[in-house]
Amino acid sequence: MTCFRLKSLFFKSLTLLALISIAGCNPFSAPQSTMDEYVERVARVLEQDVTLSEVPLADLFPRRRDRRLEMPDLELGMLDFLSLYGCDLQFVVGERNSSLGRVMQPVNILRYELRFIEAAEDCLPELEDDEELHEAVAKARKAKIGSLPIAIWNATWGIEEIEPLFTRTEGLLPMETSGATVSDLERDLALLNTRLTDLGEGNLDVDLAFLGGIQQRWQAEARMGQLIKSALHLVIRLNDAADIMQQRLDSRPLCLKQRTNNQAEIAKNMFFSVYAGEVQPYMATVDRVRDALVPGFERLAASQRDVMPESFEPYYRRYLQQTGESSLWQQLDDAVARHTRLWQELLGQCGFRPGS
Repeated sequence: MTCFRLKSLFFKSLTLLALISIAGCNPFSAPQSTMDEYVERVARVLEQDVTLSEVPLADLFPRRRDRRLEMPDLELGMLDFLSLYGCDLQFVVGERNSSLGRVMQPVNILRYELRFIEAAEDCLPELEDDEELHEAVAKARKAKIGSLPIAIWNATWGIEEIEPLFTRTEGLLPMETSGATVSDLERDLALLNTRLTDLGEGNLDVDLAFLGGIQQRWQAEARMGQLIKSALHLVIRLNDAADIMQQRLDSRPLCLKQRTNNQAEIAKNMFFSVYAGEVQPYMATVDRVRDALVPGFERLAASQRDVMPESFEPYYRRYLQQTGESSLWQQLDDAVARHTRLWQELLGQCGFRPGS
């Protein structure tokens, strides 16, 4: 290899390293550094001290044993079971009593409960001559219908597959989040809520085959956990920036008699280049994912509030409900509104009101 080629490779390597270094030093390449840099620049242009508040950890998704409800023991007795010869119900109950049936996962238990109810209904006319057995099967069927909400809860919120979706071990939502993935999750939630509404209205022949695909996507994604962490970070940093603006408003005006000045121009330019150019696009990403997922999960939980475990209530109010004092989403809306109002008030002193 010639000396010239060695030098050429050397300089190309230096150029590549320089580009990587520049990319690595870009504070707007990641959500956390974007928000931190924004707060620091707000403080700088307004000549205020900067304090980055600590962002709290998201709460752990409730443990499975705390989410899963105990199913009532409503199975037929052995004598009743043996007397069901000729009814499909005997085969359904036999499957549940098998070695595999005893370790059924929640979704399969829900399927079993629905098949039991259907098979019992079909079996009852054949038991008219056996009053005692007819009464036992009718009573068991009624009890199964009564406990169906528990089976539905366990098959949605009590499953293992939902846990990766709410994990807090992943980072914040990426600056550019795949719309296709979020759309798939949104469609899943819409379908799931519709089918569960049908079940709640007594339509017990609902096809549950779609649940397998939903579970696979929930296992492969961490979008709700990422969304929650992003919202927590936005709430804290937007309020940090708002606190700085409030400090400036309380100390001295940015402009007198709405006459602009050099510092006001710097602040306005920073507003457009950093807030409007870097922060707002990420906020829009968070809003898009929130609008796609949170209403669906709120509905999925709220529609089952009657059987919701007490241990799940705090998580529901904090991360799934969109309004309320403890709701993260209410706090995010309030932080955005306060932040916007203070920018308008601050720049309004100079004859400019963004977003008005």
